[in-house]
Amino acid sequence: MPPTSPAKPTVCIDANRVAVVRRSNLGGILKLLRDHGPRSRSQLATEMGLPKATISTLVAELLERSLVREGELTRNQGLGRPGLTLVLDGSGVCGLGIEISTTCVRGLALDPLGSVVFESQRPLDTTRLGIEEVFDITGDLARQALAEISSRGIQPLRLCLVTPGTVDPDRGDVVFAANVAWHDTPALAMLRQRIGRQSVDLRIENDAHAASLAELTASAAGMGNLLLLTGESGVAAGVLIDGKLTRLNGEVGHAPLGPADTVCACGRRGCWETAVGGNALLSRIADAGDTVRDHTVSLEERLAEVRRRAIAGDARTLDGVRYVSDHLCHGLSVLTDIVGPQVIVLGGYFSFLSDYFVPAAQTALNARVMTPVMASTRVVGSSLGFAAATRGAAEIALGALFDDPTLVRPPSDA
Repeated sequence: MPPTSPAKPTVCIDANRVAVVRRSNLGGILKLLRDHGPRSRSQLATEMGLPKATISTLVAELLERSLVREGELTRNQGLGRPGLTLVLDGSGVCGLGIEISTTCVRGLALDPLGSVVFESQRPLDTTRLGIEEVFDITGDLARQALAEISSRGIQPLRLCLVTPGTVDPDRGDVVFAANVAWHDTPALAMLRQRIGRQSVDLRIENDAHAASLAELTASAAGMGNLLLLTGESGVAAGVLIDGKLTRLNGEVGHAPLGPADTVCACGRRGCWETAVGGNALLSRIADAGDTVRDHTVSLEERLAEVRRRAIAGDARTLDGVRYVSDHLCHGLSVLTDIVGPQVIVLGGYFSFLSDYFVPAAQTALNARVMTPVMASTRVVGSSLGFAAATRGAAEIALGALFDDPTLVRPPSDA
């Protein structure tokens, strides 16, 4: 008998691994189009290092899901046959951000092009209301947002809730938020209970962390190392290193950078926010009963009045702003020594008075320069103000699209 041929080895393909690579490549195409504009299939193949046939297959899937559309004819560097460019679309999907702050609840939904598809805000005295009532109001806003989005034929990919305090993204809890007196609060579970179990995927993030991501493109384009200082009643910070979120151990507002004899809402003494928080400023410049301390008036209106008084030369207001500025500069100097940011963004309530705080902070940092890194630190006022955290939440929610475009249903399956 003739010798038998050796059996061919069995090739096992890990279907899960193939699916992961496919999702990554689909997301990679969308990120290229988002960050660098229209591209031809040839350009995408070159930039992603993939065969043209593979790119064609991936693009066909993105077209089917209405996440890209074909644009104008172009030649690759002026050579070869012209081809149609591909443009990011995704007008049928969005990410929804919901923010609970000390003064209101905000909602914002963005499509992949950054266009607003839903926006709403309701007053909310979080520090005085019970937690159940806070989540009743928040849940009502979330339901309104989801209903309006769906009625327009738009698929919400994810809802990201942002709150003050330290959060646990894995459990969906607010571990501790001193200014609203929350301890181990099951925030996502409470929100889910109010909007329905199957309606949308939920995530949670700290408000300052979310705001820092939004500020990276809005106020500090091209600056990968960023420190955002923000706040309403208190103070919080977000840190990005090489454009990536760096989680701080605790909140900077409760670092011992304030007057040692002043009691903080957290129960300790000497916290930084007792000197530089929004409540600290308002209580220093006005007596109880003054308009700027009336919680029934929106914080934006109260801060506008503070600014008006400062511009008019009101002595008490200017003394209060200088007091906050001095303590702000001291704390920022310490944080700059530790973090070494390229840019410091003053957001939240600081942005309303940025023409007072920014020059003082820049001067203070320049006077403490010891290294070339510190010498390059620039201080700017936020262009987003109080809207930064909600916008960052919507961008985090929208990140689901770029992580896994297969979450989007093709129109034929909808």
